[in-house]
Amino acid sequence: MHKIVLIGAGRIGRIHGRNAAANPRVELAGVVDVVDAAAQALAKEHGVPVRTLDDALADESVAGVIVASSTDTHLDYSLRAAAAGKAVFCEKPIDQDLTRAKSAAKELARARLLLAFNRRFDPNFQALKAKLDSGAVGRLESLQITSNDPAPPPPSYVAVSGGLFKDMAIHDFDMARWLLGEEPVEVYASGSCLVDPEIGKLGDVDTARTVLKTTGGRLCVISNSRRSGFGYDQRIEAYASAGMVRADNVLESTVQAWNENGAAADKFQNFFLDRYAEAYRREMEHFADILDGAAPSVGYADGVAALALAEAAAESSRSGKVVRL
Repeated sequence: MHKIVLIGAGRIGRIHGRNAAANPRVELAGVVDVVDAAAQALAKEHGVPVRTLDDALADESVAGVIVASSTDTHLDYSLRAAAAGKAVFCEKPIDQDLTRAKSAAKELARARLLLAFNRRFDPNFQALKAKLDSGAVGRLESLQITSNDPAPPPPSYVAVSGGLFKDMAIHDFDMARWLLGEEPVEVYASGSCLVDPEIGKLGDVDTARTVLKTTGGRLCVISNSRRSGFGYDQRIEAYASAGMVRADNVLESTVQAWNENGAAADKFQNFFLDRYAEAYRREMEHFADILDGAAPSVGYADGVAALALAEAAAESSRSGKVVRL
């Protein structure tokens, strides 16, 4: 078993902590958080000590760390952990500033760093990619990625989120790169504030459409909204030369009610922690692989590339022009 320390005891930190505690290949050896009450509560839940970051990084028995703290600490903590020789499991994004993220290339490009784009580990999306890679529907030509939240976050969250493109759509930019198999070189985005006027007052948008074009001409349309009105809406359609592969929404159950009005299915899973619960578990399993010596399947370079697309989309939305990468 590999000893790991969790940095960050907030919502996503609690998920990673529980998955680490449940994984037989890793041992949760401590919790770090600047908010002592949060650290104490999570540490007590798992029967582990509260530690300082310096203590955790200096401990030679600690093989890796999970960076699930606030976004503005991701890059600094990852750099410190990598310098200490630890494997790093870092939440997205690697940073909110592309120039700053790129400045860490020397230290992080070769680090054992898993960047937590959890959707790559979703079994439905993995199966979709496997179909594409197998050539079952021919050569991929275009993608439609739909990602709509059930309801908008509070303005206090939006104010520190980095904006829709860096906070929400960045997952879709990573999925697009992963599935397209070619790097996007053109980005066009248009955004509006149609859901919550308070989001607009903060200078952000809550509804956006982004078009990516790759080196080989493949196209991807990404649809984002902070409010679906019908649940957590997560779909991908991949159009190819001999057909289409689709990954649809996940329902609360497979139960349907049939009557004279037709068939009524169950609700969509309504929260990202439910929808991607298995993806988070698979992420932790892959981190165990990395601790065993495997190469990260998604790392620093992917984080920088997705962040570059997010910044390009934001620029295009402001200017109304296509941005070339």
